[in-house]
Amino acid sequence: MSYTFWILLTASLVGLSCGIIGVFLILRKTAMMADAISHTVLLGIVLAYIVTKEVSGMAMLIGGILAGIATAFLVQSLHSLQVQHDAAMGIVFTTLFAIGVILISTSVGNAHLDVQHALMGEITFIPFHTITLPLIGDIPQATALLLFVLVVVIVSIIAFYKEWKLTSFDPALAASLGIPVLFMHYLFMGLVSVTTVASFDAVGAIMVVAMLITPAASAYLWTDKLIIMIILSGGFGVVSSIVGYYVAAWIDTSISGSMAFTTGVVFLISFIFSPKHGLIAKRLKPVGQM
Repeated sequence: MSYTFWILLTASLVGLSCGIIGVFLILRKTAMMADAISHTVLLGIVLAYIVTKEVSGMAMLIGGILAGIATAFLVQSLHSLQVQHDAAMGIVFTTLFAIGVILISTSVGNAHLDVQHALMGEITFIPFHTITLPLIGDIPQATALLLFVLVVVIVSIIAFYKEWKLTSFDPALAASLGIPVLFMHYLFMGLVSVTTVASFDAVGAIMVVAMLITPAASAYLWTDKLIIMIILSGGFGVVSSIVGYYVAAWIDTSISGSMAFTTGVVFLISFIFSPKHGLIAKRLKPVGQM
């Protein structure tokens, strides 16, 4: 496989995984929790490195998951103490991210991890760090991890589809039907954390946030059906990854930044042209149907 193929495949896996998860972030009105977790997982990754001296693999994944769940728990705890939800998110994510940055500067030393890497990732280096898998052969480590996470995300969504749907649209009804709403919330935050950590090393925090929020927001404009929204969101993530790569190659700029920018272009197109919620469709509606 070519160098370009592995970069495109890795970025597409990020777009697909984040796009699927992002739909439920949008529906739950917790989109900015993606921003919080994408930054606070840095602390989990740094702590995992301090313990294991590795910045990849299962230790990084576990550290990031724990940091993401801790973020959700602390935000929920502050909110229960009458702190506004957005303020609670701001307090928790800036504090934990700052601790992670301090630990990088003081405790990590010469490890392949710094603030620039955390924000923008290093997707161009992905094809050089490979592992050997049975029946598959050599594959970039980040790509293998993202494939695993995509399977986990898809299986989790299918297995708990009814629960995700009910807790996203009507938590009170879900609770009255005996669905453990709080458990599902933390399970979902765990999925967000897993997806974020797997994407973090390849593309950095900025693209993770863009992929978690913007494709799902774009898909939301095109359809009111959940399953179609999930498919569209994942598709928009993949398209943004591929187009963003070629735009970056064309103008010689940051690949992750270009991919994140492309998600914004997709949203702008959706905002203008979507048949039901688009700007043009709303302008063309008769006055009585507005």
